[in-house]
Amino acid sequence: MDRRTRTGLVLAALLLLADAWLIFPSSPRDRRESFVFRTMGTVACFTWHGTAAPAALKLNEQAAGAFARIVQTANLRDPGSELCRLNAAAGERDFACSPLMWAMLAEARFAWEFSGGAFDITVKPLMDLWGFYRKRGTAPSDREIAEAKKRVGFGKLILDEKRHTVRFGVKGMALDLGGIAKGFALDLAAQAVPGTAAGVLDLGGNLKFLPAPRKGGGFYKVGIRDPAHPDRLTRHVIEAAPGAAVSTSGDYERNVTYGGKVYGHIMDPATGSPPEVRHAVTVVCPSAMRADWLSTAVFLRGRELADKVEKEIPQSRVVIVGK
Repeated sequence: MDRRTRTGLVLAALLLLADAWLIFPSSPRDRRESFVFRTMGTVACFTWHGTAAPAALKLNEQAAGAFARIVQTANLRDPGSELCRLNAAAGERDFACSPLMWAMLAEARFAWEFSGGAFDITVKPLMDLWGFYRKRGTAPSDREIAEAKKRVGFGKLILDEKRHTVRFGVKGMALDLGGIAKGFALDLAAQAVPGTAAGVLDLGGNLKFLPAPRKGGGFYKVGIRDPAHPDRLTRHVIEAAPGAAVSTSGDYERNVTYGGKVYGHIMDPATGSPPEVRHAVTVVCPSAMRADWLSTAVFLRGRELADKVEKEIPQSRVVIVGK
């Protein structure tokens, strides 16, 4: 079995784990080289169009280097990461942020304001409570949820614009950048390669299309997994232009089960609980970081917020697919 065949089989298997599937047209003119690897708790696939293997490998190394920078910054599982050090220290003193961390905090503040609080990176106490990091035997009680919510709320963060520092206004707060870091990694990776490179950066179904057109031109086509039948695609096919980013939120894989009821990992800071999964949300816009959190926020708040996104975020589209 040659390398291309092996890569094809790996891709076929890994696509089942992604929220959105990239649908490549069959064209002998469109030469592709794909590289698959695990990072940030999921599977990444970089596909380079019209580039021979040695050059594609160099592009891959450049893009993957950007991912490594985000892992060092935002990894909750590494006690030495900047995020873990921030969570450990910011309850006691001002924590000085790196440029990458500050960029994510600035975007997270805009996300919180734009979404009316639906997207909030301070939900980690609730994520801990519901067992998304360490399993528990039963669903949390209303009293436990109420206590955890006291430590949640972006407005409780103390941010210093001049010194780029952050401090927790309430003891026990903690940040989770999972809804923003993957998109930021894709944006940084796209910036790390030459502007003449054509390709697709895929991080667990979060997609960033490089701005250079591939041979044959045209839009990329993206299918959305059916929330009722995750092994199938819905009838909705999204066309994305080079330079666009696509993110889908639907709680297809990561969840916990208590008393026979399945709870998805998208946390609603207003209720302190994950909502029942009845739909999937796909957002298309130029920034992968923005598409990342927008899909989460619209998943929680629905059509009204989707309309606001399409009205106020340039070059954006929202598709909501129900079960």
